[in-house]
Amino acid sequence: MTTDLIFDNTEIAFSLKSDSELERAYFLFKMISIEPLVRIGTVATNFAIKAHLPIEGLIRSTVFDHFCGGVNEEDCLSVIDKMYEKGVSSVLDYSVEGKENEKEFDSAKDKILKIIDFAKEINAIPIAVFKPTGFGRLSLYEKITKGDNLTVKEQSEWENVVNRFDAVCRKAKANDVAVLIDAEESWMQGAADSLVTQMMEKYNTEKPIVYNTLQMYRHDRLDFLKEEHKKAKIGKYFLGYKLVRGAYMEKENERAEEKGYKSPICKSKALTDENFNAGLRYILDNLDCMSVFAGTHNEDSSYLLLNLMKEKGLLNNDPRIWFGQLYGMSDHISFNLANKGYNVAKYIPFGPVKDVMPYLIRRAEENTSVAGQTGRELALLTKEKKRRKTL
Repeated sequence: MTTDLIFDNTEIAFSLKSDSELERAYFLFKMISIEPLVRIGTVATNFAIKAHLPIEGLIRSTVFDHFCGGVNEEDCLSVIDKMYEKGVSSVLDYSVEGKENEKEFDSAKDKILKIIDFAKEINAIPIAVFKPTGFGRLSLYEKITKGDNLTVKEQSEWENVVNRFDAVCRKAKANDVAVLIDAEESWMQGAADSLVTQMMEKYNTEKPIVYNTLQMYRHDRLDFLKEEHKKAKIGKYFLGYKLVRGAYMEKENERAEEKGYKSPICKSKALTDENFNAGLRYILDNLDCMSVFAGTHNEDSSYLLLNLMKEKGLLNNDPRIWFGQLYGMSDHISFNLANKGYNVAKYIPFGPVKDVMPYLIRRAEENTSVAGQTGRELALLTKEKKRRKTL
């Protein structure tokens, strides 16, 4: 049983883009497709920001406005409203990275609590998200993952991390807003996983509110999913998972080689794809106690999920199944799915321009390294530009 091929409809995909926005998108992806240019641009941008050169206006009108919703929640509202008119929901992602002290962690927690309150009032925002390292130091998660003893000061620090997670998950349950907790580097993930499982046990008593993230480029994640399923059956709580392929591959492989351990990453892209698709199948076979947020820009995996839903006789808008893509990318998947009535959400990064730059640089580098991603975007944008010229 196959699903109709729906992702080639560029009229629907780019219905929110004006001609000038279409041209800007084409220009950006053309630039991103040139790897040396991305490397030079990254170095130049980092230098300009550190030297306090007046480049924020240029960044804001190009790469920032394409990949980000705004500098704060209110600034994102026009983007959120426009997309919701087309059936696409939003996940507001406070994309400020690399903070290191308790005051900044508390500030990040307060920002997420504010977003959850914001989401309660706006139907277009059914889901919130945060990164574990937004709430605590990477090295602290790493120490716990390794099983090292914590100092008295570190124990107190970890209690603060647990309390931040708890405050956010408690508020999410009270507001009936799902909260996705991102995955990060494998050497810190064990501590984050244990903490998220605690939160699921506590708050996923009627349905999934708290979602962990599984990076399926890790060859151990399918087994992890099955073990968590066993625990949930015994504990009688629900599981929510965001499935992604993963964004730290080079870093993971380099560290494994440097420290002499087996890399946690699948040996090939094909094995990663198999692992991701196996994760989708497993969750779809266990929807009685699981929900999935499929975070993917991959058309084949998206079609697989559509076919699995059809085979199981599920409604397009079954509340246990969401599709998700990043704002500024894969509009051909997001808007065509929403047009057919599926649950779709765009991750909308926001924050002060200079603070969001590490995120934007990673997006550019990721687009350069993912085979076919940028070429696909350019082909679709070209097709839509030609279509509009014939009108």
